Amino acid sequence: MKTLERGFKAWAERTSLILRKELEIKSDEQLNLAKLAEYLNVKIWTPNDIPGITDDVITELLEVSPNNWYGIGLQFGKQGIVIYNPKQSARRQASDIAHELAHFLLEHQPAKLILSSNEPLEEVWMRSFDQKQEDEANCLAWSLLLPRDGLIRSLHRMTEAEIAEHYGVSEQLVKFRINSTGIKKQIKY
Repeated sequence: MKTLERGFKAWAERTSLILRKELEIKSDEQLNLAKLAEYLNVKIWTPNDIPGITDDVITELLEVSPNNWYGIGLQFGKQGIVIYNPKQSARRQASDIAHELAHFLLEHQPAKLILSSNEPLEEVWMRSFDQKQEDEANCLAWSLLLPRDGLIRSLHRMTEAEIAEHYGVSEQLVKFRINSTGIKKQIKY
């Protein structure tokens, strides 16, 4: 997350607490992603919910290559859509959905898909990638899922594994948030 501007992490923490207050979700409670999506006017879908998607594409996404993708956010007019991979663990799904919702909150420009065809039978798909936007979305998503304030309170009464279970996230994310926010040092003093 080297691309984050000074003050962004603090802004993400404040934004997380503001959104949770508006959604009536305490900082030490699991974030209701469906409620956040509704608040943002974003639908949450799996590939099976996509109108007109063919069986061969569903098979490729969910049976042949389910470990090659996590989620994507799309904008159609005023309607946002997050498509997530239901074959990932529930905790990974939460992180992926929160990441895509964070892109909407941050009003990021969507990535561009480019189809390149050099030969009649050869197609190459490329996607534009903005590392700064990805880092910002991760930072905000992880602040939404595990707000620093709630994490401090939770550490006083739960193990890291229990915190992960309570918030519906991975233990790796709990450890990362504890380390990246300096909470352990604060609690020592």
